[in-house]
Amino acid sequence: MPENTQMAEDKSPEKSSESGDAGKKKKKPKKDKGQTWVKEGPPDPFKVLDALPEQKQQEIQRALHLFSLSQGAPKSLKEANRHRFRFWNSQPVTKIGEEVMSHGPIQSEKPKIRQECYSLPEGFCWDTVDLENPEQLEELCMLLNENYTEEDDNTLRFHYTPEFLLWALCPPGWQPEWYCGVRVDSNKKLVGFISAVPSTVKIYDIEKKMVEVNFLCVHKKLRSKRMAPVLIREITRRVLQQGLYQAIYSANVVLPTPVTSCRYWHRSLNPRKLIELNFSTLPRHMTLKRVLKLNQLPEMTKTAGLRLMTLADVPKVQDLLRQYLKDFQLLPILNKEETQHWFLPRDGIIDTYVVEGFGGVLTDMVSFYTLSSTVLNHLTYRSLKAAYALYTVTTATPLQQLMEDVLVIAKARGFDVFTALDVMRNKAFLEPLKFTQGDNTMHYYLYNWTCPNITPDKVGMVLK
Repeated sequence: MPENTQMAEDKSPEKSSESGDAGKKKKKPKKDKGQTWVKEGPPDPFKVLDALPEQKQQEIQRALHLFSLSQGAPKSLKEANRHRFRFWNSQPVTKIGEEVMSHGPIQSEKPKIRQECYSLPEGFCWDTVDLENPEQLEELCMLLNENYTEEDDNTLRFHYTPEFLLWALCPPGWQPEWYCGVRVDSNKKLVGFISAVPSTVKIYDIEKKMVEVNFLCVHKKLRSKRMAPVLIREITRRVLQQGLYQAIYSANVVLPTPVTSCRYWHRSLNPRKLIELNFSTLPRHMTLKRVLKLNQLPEMTKTAGLRLMTLADVPKVQDLLRQYLKDFQLLPILNKEETQHWFLPRDGIIDTYVVEGFGGVLTDMVSFYTLSSTVLNHLTYRSLKAAYALYTVTTATPLQQLMEDVLVIAKARGFDVFTALDVMRNKAFLEPLKFTQGDNTMHYYLYNWTCPNITPDKVGMVLK
């Protein structure tokens, strides 16, 4: 779940006044009759900025982005110890610095559930986004693509497609009311969103039915309205109404309090492009030619029997995952329908490869999803194609060999970079296969559940 619970402040242009001619008695300035919003109340949140020249709008957006970086939630535990979490300190989450040895809910009794929606700022209203409506799905894509997340240098922005969102947001058991949107009253523009999807998670030895909360997004021009805490409260209310009292979510900032913190690692597949985009840097005393040579991959895969997963493989993949994940302390419990949804290949969204051995036995599997980014303000490139590792299970094939084969496949299919978290047993192949540690950390959080901290190598769950 994104972290922007403190939003940047919007600026409105100052109103001008008129004065009389020289030598005449000055009169009080009159309100411009054309500015009907002066009489009616607060302006439409978009009209003021939209009326400005395009260059001025870009300058203001850049300033808001930089301001939000300095004013946002902390990126380290040291910063978090000095931070005032006004919203999170009111929630059933572990407090920063609190030592935890027990397992269980923070609020043990079933809370009193509010029946009416939480109040929004004047001029806005709640809406349940209908993902089965193509127009509303496109609206959600536009909101996320323009406002969800950006790199700190404002050069890359995730690009979500309707097909990707249907995969990420509509697993078996999804609830329509858990796609919680905020619209402008006057024009019904979608300006805020948060979602939840059902999940069964095992935390140490306890299985809990809960939700994964994701895609918390508020339009950039409205980040002074403090809508994010209201969105979190509202999705919590809607989930509680269905009898679920726990949630899992992630952020790249430190909130109260991570149950685990994992690092992103990146394997360059197109080094020249990544360097030109400043996604990666040319090491000291290293030429581009040398970097290209160091990142070379074999032309062909090595593993016999490696192929794409099919529908008939679903029960075997489910069994492989169940056996592999049982040794971890934080993991999903997947039924047959969920296994099919999350792993059966979909073009441009999810890829799962299996290794078929003698007698049709599946011995290994590896999966990754596709998420491209829009490149901002670059003369040559418009997009960056990235693969994100999900789950890799090996029983017969060496882990490093299987992952190298997947890198070969990804490069041949035009991916620019392959990204993996240092969870599960991934550390065994990261450095040998020339992954480099990224700048971002993914922190995992549990809502209304407490347990001792979990190290990344004991995490068996990848949040998308």
